[in-house]
Amino acid sequence: MHSTNGPTLSRDVPRGLAGVVVTDTELGDVRGREGFYHYRQYSAVELAESRGFEDVWHLMFHGRLPDAAERGAFLAETAPLRRLPDAVRAALPGVARTCAPSGPLAGLRSALSLLGASAGFRPVYDLGPEERRADALAACSAVPTLLAALHRLGRGLEPVEPREDLPHAANYLYMLTGSEPDPARARAVERYLVSTVDHGFNASTFTARVIASTGADVAACLVGAVGALSGPLHGGAPSRALDTLDAIGTPDRADAWIRERVLAGERIMGFGHPVYRTEDPRSRMLRSVAEDFGGPLVELAVEVEARVEALLAELKPGRELRTNVEFYAGVVMELCGLPREMFTPTFCAARVVGWSANILEQARDSKIIRPAARYVGPRPPQPLPEAC
Repeated sequence: MHSTNGPTLSRDVPRGLAGVVVTDTELGDVRGREGFYHYRQYSAVELAESRGFEDVWHLMFHGRLPDAAERGAFLAETAPLRRLPDAVRAALPGVARTCAPSGPLAGLRSALSLLGASAGFRPVYDLGPEERRADALAACSAVPTLLAALHRLGRGLEPVEPREDLPHAANYLYMLTGSEPDPARARAVERYLVSTVDHGFNASTFTARVIASTGADVAACLVGAVGALSGPLHGGAPSRALDTLDAIGTPDRADAWIRERVLAGERIMGFGHPVYRTEDPRSRMLRSVAEDFGGPLVELAVEVEARVEALLAELKPGRELRTNVEFYAGVVMELCGLPREMFTPTFCAARVVGWSANILEQARDSKIIRPAARYVGPRPPQPLPEAC
């Protein structure tokens, strides 16, 4: 390793910063060996099973679950923010046309930039805590509206205006379809949204915090996070996991299909996680949501899960590979009528709250995140060749 002259001593760390602690946080953690994760001091799965999305949003922003009065005040504050500024609404058809080949998540990057500029978001470095919070609330409230509008415009449909009388998840489904959703499906989607609000220092959350450490505005931080989420190794797997079930088709074809992929060394989408060494608790919770609906798709998913685990034990002994959140998330969203191109955007509609909470936390620290790289190219300085 070449020596580095600087204020701190460079240290080698694992590739991908795996397991490297980079800061302190009060927002939550993932305990992979236990199969447990939490938002602040509460089990995230228990929150998904018993609380609404707005309660968890309040918890992430304010550090406590709201009582009845606080819940009402929070809803009254955030529901009007679902409506987009006129300038953003006018620009969305053009954004949707331009981004049509890539879909709503690509359009969201442009739309968030427009939202931040239109609403006058300023660098978090120049703002106090309440002003930062106001910008974060505005962005979190608007993201589901932006995603639903971009989806509908991409299909040649007019956007559906948000309703202030519906809870967050039900309003999102309403804006996507134009119809008030069945309560069971709205609650199933809400449980999914709550379960994906935050998940430790994943790639998109870390990206948001790096940008926030520069003092940039909330919209800039979120645009970077969405860019990181768009990668198939991060947030792009729910529809791919469902494609696996489509390819298998029926339970009797599962073993042959799985065996062929495992022996070829191919990745089976919806299985495995970089942190969990046991069952992903989000997958366990969403499997129960899917089983409440029942039907052929759920039966196939349960059978495929069992056969993948059994065949891996036979063909790759000692390799622990269980379903992750994407496997049953795709099943639940399919059962609730969400189009597949909206699976990852729906994940984004939840994770924006976790990103924003991390942005607010990072903004309290004035230290920019600026790691070092180890140079491995030709040893400098070399003689400069003559110009030709």
